[in-house]
Amino acid sequence: MLLPTYAGTLEDYRLSGDPLTPRAPRVTLTRTAFAAAHVISDPLAERSPWDGRPAVDWAATLCFRHRLWDQGLGLAEAMDTAQRGMGVDWPTALELIQRTMAEARAHPLRPRVACGAGTDHLTLSDLTSLDAILAAYRTQMEAIEAAGGQIILMATRALPAIKAGPEDYAALYGKLIEESANPVILHWLGDMFDPALTGYWGAQDIATANNVVLDIITRHAAKIDGIKISLLDQAHEESFRAKLPPGVRLYTGDDFNYAPLIEGDGTHHSHALLGIFAAIAPAASQALEALAMGDSASYHALFAPTVPLSREIFKPPTRFYKAGIAFLSWLNGTQSHFIMPGGFQSSREIAHYAQVYRLADQARLLSDPDLAQSRMRSLLALHGIGG
Repeated sequence: MLLPTYAGTLEDYRLSGDPLTPRAPRVTLTRTAFAAAHVISDPLAERSPWDGRPAVDWAATLCFRHRLWDQGLGLAEAMDTAQRGMGVDWPTALELIQRTMAEARAHPLRPRVACGAGTDHLTLSDLTSLDAILAAYRTQMEAIEAAGGQIILMATRALPAIKAGPEDYAALYGKLIEESANPVILHWLGDMFDPALTGYWGAQDIATANNVVLDIITRHAAKIDGIKISLLDQAHEESFRAKLPPGVRLYTGDDFNYAPLIEGDGTHHSHALLGIFAAIAPAASQALEALAMGDSASYHALFAPTVPLSREIFKPPTRFYKAGIAFLSWLNGTQSHFIMPGGFQSSREIAHYAQVYRLADQARLLSDPDLAQSRMRSLLALHGIGG
């Protein structure tokens, strides 16, 4: 098949045809791994895709989650991977949480599910004070707890918008953490994922931000399960996790450096809360199994070819990575189309999709090569390539 390149040329590519077989781990994993999953649209029901509520194919969306659970992974639900604030509104996210929690309770593996609580049911014009932001968080936290989910306190655009200072973050997060029924997961999302989060924790420099977050965690350690950090900075994560109080986990959100961070340095290691795990589930599950069995060679052999794939999917502008996750879901037959809420599939170019196709094949992550090739041909034809 002729595939486009970033040089503006067409080059022949032949699939290897050697996919991993998805399966459950044979041993208990030694790392907690949450895959952040996307939402699958219902194109037939979609109306006014840029302005209206997204139409969700609930059967396909929940089936995708079952596939993750069947491979021993936990689920981070209704996070930015699910296009929160980028095509998916809070009413849709809440229905997603409620449906997912019902499915999780019935699943034989009783998978862990943590759900994103934010403030996105209100506009920034409604969130001009700490009290308003606090009330907004409470609304979503109460809904998640009522559904039976663990709370992830998602970063909110509202705090940078009002230029909140470190003391404001400390006061607000302190209240939310102590009011939660169970230990929460904090969420530090870098501005490469969402430019509106620039200056989060009330600081423009990383050293000050570290101090603010560590102080919050130290004060409330008994009510904090862990913190997810998505800054794409391995050295920072390693330094930060060494300072965490005992019992508080570091959940890596580093989609570039997850392999060494999860393996650890012999003293400290990271757990995982990653969007890329939804796309590389067979490799992730089987790599974590190898790690649990003390087989470092197999761990790295499985993860190594996924890293170029992940770096391509999460290339700048990083916030458009959701398109690559949905694209692989389509290639692998877990959805029948490549349509996303808000038409988000148009956020990446055809050369990108061609490179994701190549790298997914090389990582053994195209589960049905014939289907993947057929669907890639149809996307190329849509772009006037082939025939």
